[in-house]
Amino acid sequence: VQLQASGAGLVQPGGSLRLSCAPCGVALDYYAVGWFRQAPGKEREGVACISSSGLYTVYAESVKGRFTISRDNAENTVYLQVNSLKPEDTAVYSCATGYWPYCSGTSSYGMPYWGKGTLVTVSS
Repeated sequence: VQLQASGAGLVQPGGSLRLSCAPCGVALDYYAVGWFRQAPGKEREGVACISSSGLYTVYAESVKGRFTISRDNAENTVYLQVNSLKPEDTAVYSCATGYWPYCSGTSSYGMPYWGKGTLVTVSS
């Protein structure tokens, strides 16, 4: 399973972006999908996760109230709307999925399938 993350770019502090995660050749309907990020010199951090139905979402404290994860199973795509961006949000953002319909918090447990990341840079 391959995933493709897109939508990255350079944005000023306070700006917004919408990131997309789409699979190649598989339907995401039955699986939870998570978004993760890794800033230079830091460990990877779980940002958000959404259950297969889309009814259950969970966020890292650092992004709660600013980021929104959603999915359109008809389009086979998961989105991450990132608002009120801060310089510390600068990172490579990646999506992952795996075997389960539910999230395990914002961890990557049970998510062995990853997409190539997309770089978000927040700078004035």
